[in-house]
Amino acid sequence: MNKIDESLLSTWNMYGHYVAYTIAGAGILILLGHCIKLIITKDYKSKYDYINMYEINLLWYSSLLIIIAAAVFVNTLVGETDFVWFFARLFMSTMLAIIAGVIIQNILKFYYPFYIEKRLKVLRFTPRISPDGRKMKLLSEEEEDVYLDEGMQAEEDAFSVDYDVWIDEESGYTKIEKYNGRLHALRCDECNYQTLKVTKEEIIKSPTIEEEGELMKFFTCTYCGHKERRSFSIAKLRSLQDA
Repeated sequence: MNKIDESLLSTWNMYGHYVAYTIAGAGILILLGHCIKLIITKDYKSKYDYINMYEINLLWYSSLLIIIAAAVFVNTLVGETDFVWFFARLFMSTMLAIIAGVIIQNILKFYYPFYIEKRLKVLRFTPRISPDGRKMKLLSEEEEDVYLDEGMQAEEDAFSVDYDVWIDEESGYTKIEKYNGRLHALRCDECNYQTLKVTKEEIIKSPTIEEEGELMKFFTCTYCGHKERRSFSIAKLRSLQDA
């Protein structure tokens, strides 16, 4: 009763290998697919959005599958037929897989965003190329208002959206790119992780034609729970004559 049938063990080892290879292959395919997508995506804004939306999740799925495959594979290297030893090994490999998964998850959640942020800044501010092959100029906040409609300017004033306007000064060709104002977490002063996110926004003072308004943003750190608030100015309203 304490021994595993050798034919059953042989079947487990054989098919376990196939299962491990299949799971690992799926994880590697996800990683390769992600790398290929980055290589073939030439537009900086498209690459920015893809990295920001999918990279961490794809790396996590790939890592998780490879960890599971490794755990399965290790348990196909069983030669002994003792039940107690077999299940002890299965338990230990499962615990090690969980520990490895937690470590990788924390790295991707708390450390990797710093690396992503640097890459996204490079992508966002790399000069765009016009259809005529010339480098375009990124307009300042004051200069870009001419190219934004009232709705776009209102979005920027509320800090919910940020627009970048690129212009080919020779031909006049313009390209407007939209970025989510709440997209990225900030660095928390308490735990030093980039996990401080906006939880609420409140207009303390509405802007008028004569005076700027005030917007209060409330932040909460998703890691340590630290809370803080910050005040931002809202630009004056534009008069009909200025429009």
